[in-house]
Amino acid sequence: MAEFFVNYGGMILGGLGVAISVALAGIGSAKGVGIAGEAAAGVIIEEPEKFGKALVLQLLPGTQGLYGFVIGMLMLFRLSPDMDLQTGFSLFLAAIPIGLVGLFSAISQGKVVVSGINILAKKEEHMTKAIVLAVMVEMYAILALAISFLHMNSI
Repeated sequence: MAEFFVNYGGMILGGLGVAISVALAGIGSAKGVGIAGEAAAGVIIEEPEKFGKALVLQLLPGTQGLYGFVIGMLMLFRLSPDMDLQTGFSLFLAAIPIGLVGLFSAISQGKVVVSGINILAKKEEHMTKAIVLAVMVEMYAILALAISFLHMNSI
């Protein structure tokens, strides 16, 4: 068993890094987009003409899942059966920032978007302010993306 881990442990740890970046950020985005979609549906049922603007707001929490996917794909291209433990562990660690920050920021952004959809429902002309508020949460996901990307490329 120890020999198996020595021979394939790097690839296994790297593969876990791929899974962490894609799964956690994807779960957060699914939850955030779902929260926003529920709020958007309430507005659209009363005012169907606001569908396009509500959709723009709803899509914002989905970007974290995209960031996790990008990091996961870049890591996947680096995996090889002869990868050593140190490299695999480094890839695993590089996945943590985008995975965790993507998870929590997408859910938080979904909650901010719900408030933005309320702005859209009551004062459509202030929708740009709602987008700005939601993008403030996005900045932390972008920082996590940058750290994961830089860490991965330093390996």
